[in-house]
Amino acid sequence: MKPRPPIRPLLFLPWLLLAAACPGRGQSPAEATPTAPVILEGSPFQATDTLKSDAEPLPDAAACLAGLRWTPDKFQVTANASAADSDWLLRFPSAVPTGIAENDSVALEWFVHRDSEGRAAKAPAMVVIHESGRGMVAGRLFARGLRLMGCHTFLIHLPGYGARTSAMSGDMKRLFPGLRQAIADARRARDAVASLPQVDAGNIGICGISLGGFVTSTVLGLDHAYDRGFILLAGGNLEDVIFKGERDAASLRRQLKAAAIPDDDVRSAVRTIEPLRLAHRADPDKVWLFSASRDEVVPPACSAAFVAAARLAPDHHAAYPAGHYSAALYMPLMIRRIGELMLNLPPLQDPDISSPVPNSDIPPSK
Repeated sequence: MKPRPPIRPLLFLPWLLLAAACPGRGQSPAEATPTAPVILEGSPFQATDTLKSDAEPLPDAAACLAGLRWTPDKFQVTANASAADSDWLLRFPSAVPTGIAENDSVALEWFVHRDSEGRAAKAPAMVVIHESGRGMVAGRLFARGLRLMGCHTFLIHLPGYGARTSAMSGDMKRLFPGLRQAIADARRARDAVASLPQVDAGNIGICGISLGGFVTSTVLGLDHAYDRGFILLAGGNLEDVIFKGERDAASLRRQLKAAAIPDDDVRSAVRTIEPLRLAHRADPDKVWLFSASRDEVVPPACSAAFVAAARLAPDHHAAYPAGHYSAALYMPLMIRRIGELMLNLPPLQDPDISSPVPNSDIPPSK
C-alpha cells in the first residue's frame, strides 16, 4: 500500500505543486503566538496517557476495544538529534511492548514550525502516519507540507520501520501484532506531543496515508482524543484490501503465502484491528477521508464502507479521479485542505482540478 505514481519523475512534481498550492497560508510570522522555550538534546518531558476506557454498548465493538486498549500510565518523552531532515527525533516507550528493544521505543521525527527569526513558535500539531514504503516518502511529504501550512508535524515510525528496524523486521508472522502495536503507538503519540511546550495541546490532529490511513481509521475509534483526523487512501474492510486489492496488496498476499500463514489466520488477525468495528465511535464532525475513485490497491468500496459506518457528511469525503499511486499528484491539494481545516482557514478557490470529481464507483455516503 505504498502511495507512489507509476512514473518515477512524478515523485518530484508534488513539491512544485505544493509551493503553488500553499502561498502565504498558515501562521504568518506576524500572527504567530509567542515563541516557546528552546529544548536541549536529551531533554525529558513527562507525559501521561489520556486514553479513555468508556463503556461500549455494542458487544462486537467492546470486544475489539478490549484487545486494543492498555492500562494508562505516565511515560517519558526524550528529544534526540535527528539523522534525517527533521529537527528532532523524539522517543517514548510503546504502550504495547513486544520484547524487541529496537522496536519498543517509538520514534517521532519532529518538523518544527518556526517564526521569522527561526525560533520554534507555539502552534497546532499533526501526527503523521506513513505509508508502507520503507522510505516513508509520502509521510515525509505530508510532514513537510503541513509544517509549511503552520503546524508542528510529527512523523511516527511504525513498528519495524526507520529507527525501529530490528532483525525481526519483515517477519510476516509479526505483521498483524505489529499493526496492533502501531495503533497503540499512534494514540499514545498524541499525549507525547501534547507534553511539548511548543505545541498547542488544544489542537492536535492525526493524518494517515494508505497503511497509515488504516491505522488512523482504527485510532479514531478508540476515543476522541485527537481534535481532527484525516484518512488518506484507506478506509475499512481491511480483509477485502488484502484479498482483493491489486499491486501492493497482491504482493502482500504472496508474502503471506510464502510465510505459510493460512488465509483463515489472516482473516482472524485482521479482524482484531478492523476499523469498521469501531467506526461508529469516531466523531463525524472531526474526521475527513480523502480517497481515489480508481484506487487499485484499496478498493473504492472499502473507503465508502468507512464513510457510511462513520456517518461522514458528503463534504467530509473527497474522492479524487486517480489511482492509488497517481493520487500523489493530488497530495499538495490534500495537504493544503488539511492545513486549512487544522488552522480554521477559509479554502482557496481553485480551477476544476482542485475539486474532487464524483465517480459512479463511489457509493454516496449515508
